[in-house]
Amino acid sequence: MLRIVSLQLMATVVAGVIAALLGGQAAMLSAVLGGLCCVVPNGLFALRLFASAKRGAANPMSFMIGEFIKIALTLALLAAIAWLYRDLNWLALICGFIVALKSYIILLFRQK
Repeated sequence: MLRIVSLQLMATVVAGVIAALLGGQAAMLSAVLGGLCCVVPNGLFALRLFASAKRGAANPMSFMIGEFIKIALTLALLAAIAWLYRDLNWLALICGFIVALKSYIILLFRQK
């Protein structure tokens, strides 16, 4: 899980750099914030799974509750950004979010 979250963070940084080159500082910040809306909940979910597995308390119900919290936190972060960031570039935000969300596909093509 740590590899996936770190890959999502790296993909978010790359999306931010590309957005900065194409649309300026507001687009860069929007792309990074969009990516972080995916990275932060996934990181907390991974931490929660790691902690419950360490305690021996991992079960399907705790996974479902963690997934629900992850989705709710993602929506809350997106809503907070839309509410608080006045210079929001919606295209960059959505692109940053999708890049971070789908960055795990890179791991599928990696040979080990």
